[in-house]
Amino acid sequence: MTTFVATVPYHRDWFDLWVYYDAVRHWTDAGGGLRGAGLYDYRVPGQAYGFTYPPFAALCVLPLSLLSWPAALVVGIVANLGALALILRRLAEPVIRRHGLDRWPSYVLILCLLALLEPVYDSISFGQVNLLLLALVLTDARLLSTGSRWAGIGIGLAAAIKLTPAIFIGHLLVTRRWRAAGTAVAVAVGATLLAVWLAPGASHAYWTSALWDTSRIGDLSYVSNQSWQGVLARLSAPAEPDRLWWACGVVAVVGLWAYRVDRTRAVGDVRGGIALTGAAACLVSPVTWVHHLVWLLPALAVLADRALEPPRRGRPLTVAVTVYVVLCSYVVWLWRYDASGVDGFVGGNMFVWTELALLLTLPVRPPDPAIRALSGGPVRPAPEPRGAAAATP
Repeated sequence: MTTFVATVPYHRDWFDLWVYYDAVRHWTDAGGGLRGAGLYDYRVPGQAYGFTYPPFAALCVLPLSLLSWPAALVVGIVANLGALALILRRLAEPVIRRHGLDRWPSYVLILCLLALLEPVYDSISFGQVNLLLLALVLTDARLLSTGSRWAGIGIGLAAAIKLTPAIFIGHLLVTRRWRAAGTAVAVAVGATLLAVWLAPGASHAYWTSALWDTSRIGDLSYVSNQSWQGVLARLSAPAEPDRLWWACGVVAVVGLWAYRVDRTRAVGDVRGGIALTGAAACLVSPVTWVHHLVWLLPALAVLADRALEPPRRGRPLTVAVTVYVVLCSYVVWLWRYDASGVDGFVGGNMFVWTELALLLTLPVRPPDPAIRALSGGPVRPAPEPRGAAAATP
């Protein structure tokens, strides 16, 4: 694992962390300082890429501008590895307890398996923030499972840092977690208003211009964009994808997601609801680069849990292994330069089909009261299925 962290990440040259670092330094050095709009004027030299997240995200990484690049790099690596450790605990601990596995050997094995996942090592090697955001969401999932009054804070912060996690607020609404949803909205709005107060120029530039400028993100038809919009962009390239088709697809995905998440509410399956929401987030986001697919890790944990049930063979094991192998395979890059034809449509969008399959078929079940939910706190008893109370004499 140490060898992996020391060598493989350099293949991506810490590109995203470098963008964050240079963008906030440019911002603080530009005229007007934090109150100016210099944050979104920055572009990577010779490229169209720039800072693409809301101003609150820039405030969060602002302390990096006080460090040298090597020191900032160390902070980024440590933060991502710490987030990965928390994710491992939140997702693996319930599975280990439920199946009576040896704890530390299991952790070592799972960590090695995670290291082979393309989204995980790409997130580390790019210096991305998605592992940190997933850690925030999973912390909230644990709080939801234990009935904590603090549930919603992590999701609210994640939504303020990057817009994609805002779909987890929708998860709270669909599952009727009204207090947690209110907390998440309040935190997200409060963080955004804080950024407006501290950085009015950057906030105005982002919400009126930078948010809608897709050239800052990259080519939507690039094979790394494994979202519904990426599929349409590759089909229509070099023309722009049809917005109506994109909207219709998003509506269909959101409807399916809401139905399935409501089923998790009916049986008290918080983990399943979070996993389904992660898959839906990848589909509906306009841009889902391959390293964004860390949002599928909760679904992998659900599949692994199902596959380990006796007799530990058959369809659940086959599905779990297949999804894992696909996410390790680099298969979509075979169509990096040409995603045309039937083979390009199938293979070049393989991760999209995986996301859709998870959304359609991921198992939903009541939590096991004999274990702790998401590695902390007792599980609340699952509610009776709807209609059961009325049918009981």
